[in-house]
Amino acid sequence: MGSIYLIYNYFLIADRILTPNGVSDTGITSSADSPYRFILYSALIIAFVYLFVMSQTRRLIKTRKLLKEKEQALDLIAYQKIELEIRDKNITDSLVYAQRIQEALLPSEAYFRKHFEDSFIFFKPKDIVSGDFYWIGEKADKVFIVAADCTGHGVPGALMSMIGLEIIDKTINVDNIEIPSQILAILNKGLEKTFSREKNIGTIIRDGMDIGLCVIDKKRKKAIFTGAFFPLYLIRNNSLIEIKGDKIIIGMNPEGRPYTDQELDLMDDDILYIFSDGYVDQFGGSENKKFMYRRFRYLLLNIHNFPMNDQKAILDENIKTWMGRNVQVDDVMVIGFRPLSCGSK
Repeated sequence: MGSIYLIYNYFLIADRILTPNGVSDTGITSSADSPYRFILYSALIIAFVYLFVMSQTRRLIKTRKLLKEKEQALDLIAYQKIELEIRDKNITDSLVYAQRIQEALLPSEAYFRKHFEDSFIFFKPKDIVSGDFYWIGEKADKVFIVAADCTGHGVPGALMSMIGLEIIDKTINVDNIEIPSQILAILNKGLEKTFSREKNIGTIIRDGMDIGLCVIDKKRKKAIFTGAFFPLYLIRNNSLIEIKGDKIIIGMNPEGRPYTDQELDLMDDDILYIFSDGYVDQFGGSENKKFMYRRFRYLLLNIHNFPMNDQKAILDENIKTWMGRNVQVDDVMVIGFRPLSCGSK
């Protein structure tokens, strides 16, 4: 616009220069000035065209530069996207491999049924690997069932679960400790030693685990349960009995407060449930609230007479329905078994 305005002014000035005396009262230019006027106007037109072309050329160059910069930015974004995808795939592949290792350490449902034919394990990690873990072992006439929930989930929880599994297995099978409260005390010391404050100067470690340990003596028809924030549910004659654990977190008990052994007399139709808090803490429903223990107890009372596989399927479908579009907030683990049922050995 500036160039056009400038050319327009040139026209006015030229016209005044050439026609001060050459314009008649009627506004007709004398013929004597026509060649000069033609030459001047032609020069001005050429100048106008030149300036217009130069202006458009500069604008085109500027536009091409902006486009090139945008293309380079898009290329950089595409490259970074590919890099992130590669990193994400590498991390996912590593986690899947870690999951295989963790699954190899956890007893399968088939192995569990060698000890308790009527049983199920509902295990639903939040991420690929889990901070919840379970374990079963046999020594003499006793069967040890362990269910635990480590601090956090995903990789941190899974690493702690590996440590917990190792300590429990060694305590029972190598050190020959069979009293549940003593096993938990050793586990507590083992975790505190592993996460010693001396090794983490300047860092406050608050890693621990909630756990339930149940020892079944089929010959004596006895069960001994010790829990750290884990309860044990016993369903007998269509009634649910809760055996509460101690409110002492494993790995965060430097005073060495003792854990409590609770002995139960078992009956033939008894069903035991041991579980982490992932199921009851899941948000969902019409009001988007936690599932809570009250609903969980009611659910177990309504399904406990069904075959174990059906109970597991109902628990799975129920939590999916409850969640709706919500994300899973924690690892979920529920183990149910008839303690006096014969194994499939």
